[in-house]
Amino acid sequence: MKEHKFSRQEALSFGWQTMKKKFWFLVGVLLFSGVLYIVPSAIADLAKKRSLTAVSVIFNIIYIILAYIVQMGMMGISLKLCDGQPAKVSDLFAYVNKFLKYIAASILYGLIVLGGTILLIVPGIIWGIQFGFYGYAIVDKDIGPVNALKQSSRMTYNAKWDLAIFGLLVFLINLLGILCLLLGLFATLPATMIASAFVFRQLEKSTHGV
Repeated sequence: MKEHKFSRQEALSFGWQTMKKKFWFLVGVLLFSGVLYIVPSAIADLAKKRSLTAVSVIFNIIYIILAYIVQMGMMGISLKLCDGQPAKVSDLFAYVNKFLKYIAASILYGLIVLGGTILLIVPGIIWGIQFGFYGYAIVDKDIGPVNALKQSSRMTYNAKWDLAIFGLLVFLINLLGILCLLLGLFATLPATMIASAFVFRQLEKSTHGV
């Protein structure tokens, strides 16, 4: 099978340069996303403190649904920026029609990683990398959960070690953002998010026809 490679340096450089060009737009996306996360979670916590169990459960469910929708939206915005297409804050909700596919794939992915973790941890890490691009595959293409996981597996063939190093770099970059009084995350989060989408595009091109 064809060996699939990508450039970590190119991906991170592209993510950083794109973040600088679209900085205020991306800050707006992050702030709006933060509101979508915080509001239902805060209402759920308040309801729980006041023993309004049903209300707390409802808003926790809303929080989970919004979290998955925002995740897809972030991926979609990142892919658009990688492709040189215009992106809007409203794109956070542009992939709602793929919600059920994304949920199903996320559950399958979680079970795969859990199963691998039970098998002495290392397989869980390997499978986590191998199937980790399922979300981008669903957002980018109208494919089902199983096919998305299969596409991620094909794309990451022989690239797992490079992806592991890339993931570590992303972690360290965002850790640096946290150490900068959290404000650094307004730069590091979108930069690494776009870099990850760039890696997806590179791997996708390298697997064309596989």
